[in-house]
Amino acid sequence: MHLEEISDGVAERLKLAQDESSPSNTAESQTQNTAPTPAATATGAMFPELSPGRAMTEKKTVDEVVAELKKSPFFMTELEENDDTEALKALAYEGTPLENASDFKERGNECFKQRRWADAKEFYTKGVLILAAEERKRKLASELKKPGSTTSTSPSTTTASTGGAEKKQDVNGSSSNGDNGAGATSAEIRAQRSVLESLYVNRAACHLELKNHRSCWLDGAAALRLNERNLKAYYRCARAFLAAGRLAEADDACARGLALDASNASLRAVARDIVQRSADAAAKQRREAERLAGEKRRSTLLQAALRARGIRMRATAQPPEMEDAGVRLEPDPEDARSGVVFPAVLLYPAELQSDFVKGFGEAECLGDHLAYILPPPWDSSGEYAGAEAVECYVETVGGEGIAPGLVKVGKKAPLLKILSSGNVEVVDELVRFYVLPKAKAAAWVQEFKMKRAAERGS
Repeated sequence: MHLEEISDGVAERLKLAQDESSPSNTAESQTQNTAPTPAATATGAMFPELSPGRAMTEKKTVDEVVAELKKSPFFMTELEENDDTEALKALAYEGTPLENASDFKERGNECFKQRRWADAKEFYTKGVLILAAEERKRKLASELKKPGSTTSTSPSTTTASTGGAEKKQDVNGSSSNGDNGAGATSAEIRAQRSVLESLYVNRAACHLELKNHRSCWLDGAAALRLNERNLKAYYRCARAFLAAGRLAEADDACARGLALDASNASLRAVARDIVQRSADAAAKQRREAERLAGEKRRSTLLQAALRARGIRMRATAQPPEMEDAGVRLEPDPEDARSGVVFPAVLLYPAELQSDFVKGFGEAECLGDHLAYILPPPWDSSGEYAGAEAVECYVETVGGEGIAPGLVKVGKKAPLLKILSSGNVEVVDELVRFYVLPKAKAAAWVQEFKMKRAAERGS
């Protein structure tokens, strides 16, 4: 069925309905004339009356609506202290804050005795959250009581009456009869702070066992803000600083604790550990200083030996990885009369192979090393059967009017003679030899020179 047919059918039924419902008298006709028009009825059906909650936000901007939503605990992005959040907190536990916090402390102590450090820490944390919230309330009440406060409902401008008698409240939130602004007496406040102090110290012990050293000394500092004479807090802070290698802070915390009680066994023990660790650190620093001084002295001697022999050295930005291999003096690196030893590499460009020689003494010749290297295991054709079957070359740096190139080296020539010729350069402390079969040497040398010429031309 097409859309046009549906529309025609609906129109026909509407027409019949109108004929059947025609007015039978004038009164009914007048009543119909005064009734709302179909357009008005449709508009009312499309836009129903707003709910009370929606009507309150009809004329507010999006930002204002979002800000109002964030005041509700279910839509908060950051914890905000207001009546709703306090009401939810009150539903979480039964009893007073002091009772709840003390209960969490006891449960934490039970876990601590069983060496369940993480569980104990969680119980202590719950107790801390309860009493820390009470501390914040008292601080806020104290700030509102300051003379410069502009809050109309400031506790400093209110009085509490009992039986017609007025009682003035002090700036600490406690009234003359022992009540603070939040309903806790001075004795209760002292008890809360005592429990909070214990919770911080106990949680610091858990952090110490769990090796959360920074959290340990932060909890110790929080306990000391409540009671600067807490020896356990000093001890645990000192232990945490010592474990983190912060010896100065550990020594300071330990000294402050011993100033209060010089006979405290725990603090005296950590003091001994600090002294021992300081001695070890000083000895380590001395050894490191001696090592650096020795390296500098050996480097100076080596550079002097290379200059005395006329050997040219050059370093690049990306030297090859050679582990502990390098140019050195042997047998005694502290003696300038020792011989110079170089790492060397034998390159086989025709086969794309290489051999590494970790120590090539200045008095040794190339033939000494070729004797045990050749023939290589990959030489299936027998072209590298021995030293007499190959020719060896090194690169030259050239000079004034002389282009860099290659020079053939004798297999019985000492390394010192090769390097001290003046036109051979040791790059990145590595001597490079090119080894080729005699049958291929001439062609490869010609190809090498052509490549170098092309590079210079480009």
